[in-house]
Amino acid sequence: MLNLHKQYVEETYDQNGILSSIKMHCPEDYNFAYDVIDKLGSEAPSRRAMLWTNDKGAERTFTFGDMRTYSDKAAGVLAVHGIKKGDKVMLILKRHYQFWFAILACHKLGAIAIPATNLLTKKDLEYRFNIADIKAVVCTAEGNITDHINDAQPNSPTMELKFTVNGKKDGFFDFDEEIEAHDGGFTRPELKASDPMLLYFTSGTTGYPKMVMHDNTYTLGHIATAKHWHNVRPDGLHLTLSETGWAKSVWGKLYGQWLMEAGIFVYDYSKFAPKDLLPIFSKYKITTFCAPPTIFRFLIQEDLTKFDLSALEYATIAGEALNPEVFNRFYEATGIKLMEAFGQTEATVMIANTVGMEPKPGSMGKPNLQYDMVVVDEDGKEVDAGVTGELCIRVEGEPPFGLFRGYYKNEQQTESVWHDGLYHTGDTTWRDEDGYFWYVGRTDDIIKSSGYRIGPFEIESVLMEHPGVVECAVTGVPDELRGQLVKATIVLKEGFGATDELKKEIQDYVKKQTAPYKYPRVIDFVTELPKTISGKIRRVEIRGESKQ
Repeated sequence: MLNLHKQYVEETYDQNGILSSIKMHCPEDYNFAYDVIDKLGSEAPSRRAMLWTNDKGAERTFTFGDMRTYSDKAAGVLAVHGIKKGDKVMLILKRHYQFWFAILACHKLGAIAIPATNLLTKKDLEYRFNIADIKAVVCTAEGNITDHINDAQPNSPTMELKFTVNGKKDGFFDFDEEIEAHDGGFTRPELKASDPMLLYFTSGTTGYPKMVMHDNTYTLGHIATAKHWHNVRPDGLHLTLSETGWAKSVWGKLYGQWLMEAGIFVYDYSKFAPKDLLPIFSKYKITTFCAPPTIFRFLIQEDLTKFDLSALEYATIAGEALNPEVFNRFYEATGIKLMEAFGQTEATVMIANTVGMEPKPGSMGKPNLQYDMVVVDEDGKEVDAGVTGELCIRVEGEPPFGLFRGYYKNEQQTESVWHDGLYHTGDTTWRDEDGYFWYVGRTDDIIKSSGYRIGPFEIESVLMEHPGVVECAVTGVPDELRGQLVKATIVLKEGFGATDELKKEIQDYVKKQTAPYKYPRVIDFVTELPKTISGKIRRVEIRGESKQ
């Protein structure tokens, strides 16, 4: 093991072995693709980097030597077609292994990679192509994404180059064929750690997606993600389920994991099915696993005693707040405690239940020590334990590694969240006396009823304990007397009827489990909840429907 990560981070532990400080540093010319992947490819070329499989039974194993070779070839291909430092390249590659070739190639050329989901439509693509000045796209040939790209291109003047993988399409260069034919040679540009290298569009729960820009130091911010939250190790195999279009993918199967020299497992599937996923843990001896609450909600609906999960050592969860019911059910079935964390596209893990901590079910954990986390009131003043406020990062001087460098082409938007020495997350939390943080909701999700400030998550957690509830979302609806009423929009389990009697039963259940003023006075049963293309519940849409 080369211990590459120790070149970039100094960690201090107290007499009980508890991490007490993190100090990070970075050379001016740092670049993840060269300084991590190529170094591993040179000094540990046979070490396993990735084990990839798909839902059709295909398998491929890639070493760090392979990753160095294929990223060189991919960089050469892009360079031949005119991609250079600063150009924007969109990657729509599902969970295909070519994603890793392409994103590393962009890093080597100094091009700005823009991962995106294959669920985008013509309208989505036009918006992204034009606002980000995208020059090229590398996409899957599967599905109809190439049709949407073709439809969007005439109205997107900067979009010049189109490549496909896993199949040929008219008007698209074949990325696979060109990689295999290329000798891997290209001219390395002059690169700096401060160069922009990655751009993400946020999921847009409240409006048009924002463009989050990261520089090369972002990759180092994920050392803590992999080491202290995911608990990866070089001889293990880590599975993060995210599709490569989302930031969670590079959280879980790229930067931190490879800085820790760990192997990643990639399961490339078209449609999620718990019964297809569960046997994989035994077959491939997956040791660590991370997924959003939605996935775990599906898993605990299965009879987990029928599956061999003995290789699994550690499990983490993020994406939305964790309901204690999910934690308890998974622990009862596996003996594994789900270690929750909180972060954003704009940063890395901010708060987490880290290795060695005893999690409190429903708590996000404690702050990642690379950030100075505070909870503040509406005037930006830090609040005491037990008081709900907005979660912020205190920033003095240079921003910490992992925190974004601003919203691309929107200084006003950046200044709206980054001012007075604070980065404002837009999420409300409170801290208990033991230093654990508890999620309340987005600042615009807070319900103000009869003088009370009510966070939706606490009520949702209670609702999830009811045997008839599969999914739910709590929002506020206007009311002349109380200002707002608490409304619960609920997806029922099969076999439960959407009756007035069930509504009354659910209301009484909430009254008994939490403060009575929090119970949902309005209940709406639906077949599904509106969600973003990243799977997050669109409470803003539910609130909009309530006003109509």
